[in-house]
Amino acid sequence: MHVQARYRLQLGLTLSLAAFLAACSSISETTRNAMSAVTPYKVEVVQGNFVSREQVQALQPGMSRQQVREILGTPLMTSVFHGDRWEYVFTIKRQGVEAQNRKLTVFFDNDRFVRAEGDEMPSEDEFVASLGSSNKKIKVPQLQATEEQLAKHKPAAKADAPATQETAQPRSSYPPLERNY
Repeated sequence: MHVQARYRLQLGLTLSLAAFLAACSSISETTRNAMSAVTPYKVEVVQGNFVSREQVQALQPGMSRQQVREILGTPLMTSVFHGDRWEYVFTIKRQGVEAQNRKLTVFFDNDRFVRAEGDEMPSEDEFVASLGSSNKKIKVPQLQATEEQLAKHKPAAKADAPATQETAQPRSSYPPLERNY
């Protein structure tokens, strides 16, 4: 009886091992088929400052560096060796779409804007359209308020505060930071 039990145990282990190995090979085949059908997600990479055609057109010779910075934003690159120019570089990489790369160099003379050179920049509408899918039409919101919209939000004239209302006086002394023991 003991020999039969041992034989059955060996037979059971052998069959289990065979089933396990067969399962491993079918899992491997299934995994290979699934991997060929699925593409991994790739993160969108956006680097630099987007500069539009409208922003470049707003630059006027003689502007200060601060005025240029207010229009274009902070430059991506400035050089210690070329302090008279700023580099604006923009790159966007998206899955299934060709990468967009644009460069604009702004030149100064005595801290005054002289000229800008670089790639032709898209308008804001063109750039927004390039971000969306081809079958959807994206409406670009109006970015500047009209005079009527501004008039709706004008602050009301301040009425004189009643004399009975007391204003809070700031404290002239503060408690010590450490306790005296």
